[in-house]
Amino acid sequence: MPKISEKFKQYSKISDLGEISRRYFVMNAFDGALTMLGVVIGAYISNIRSPSPIISAGIAGSLAMAISGISGAYMTERAERLKKLKSLEKAMLKELRNSIHYKSHRFAMFVTSLTDGLSPFLSAMIVISPFFLLHFGLLSWNIAFYLSIALTLILLFSMGVYLAKVSEESMIVYGLQMLCVGMLTAFLCIMVSLALGGSMT
Repeated sequence: MPKISEKFKQYSKISDLGEISRRYFVMNAFDGALTMLGVVIGAYISNIRSPSPIISAGIAGSLAMAISGISGAYMTERAERLKKLKSLEKAMLKELRNSIHYKSHRFAMFVTSLTDGLSPFLSAMIVISPFFLLHFGLLSWNIAFYLSIALTLILLFSMGVYLAKVSEESMIVYGLQMLCVGMLTAFLCIMVSLALGGSMT
């Protein structure tokens, strides 16, 4: 295990995996959380009081984001990294197929694609998790709804704090910026849901 761990660290350093994975993780977790926030608010405004539609929409949407993220990121990363390897091969006048550079970039392709796909799935599942408890009769509808909103805001604030640590900036400022985006999203979702509800009646 120590040898494998050291090898992965070496691969990460050569392929610059840490920086890229951080970007993928935060961007896509952010997307997953805000997407599910829209689903939850839309259901509330539409007077849906059963957890089943929210859970179904949440799982379907999360799976779509995960599959899209994994496949899209893999293809994108593969194209970019193969381009770099071919340029390096031309510069070194030799094939790098069995080199540590090739293995490092291949490792990075898989890790970044998994990060891209799983981060929105996990954040979306966190947001709708209270509705699983509602489904089993462990929470009331109102508590599930407000807990879902609270979890979304906590998730967004945590991502802001994480970005602040990476950039060595104010954690409070970054956290509040993320919260503002979440609240703006909630406001827009409410306005759109009310407008569509009014136009359809």
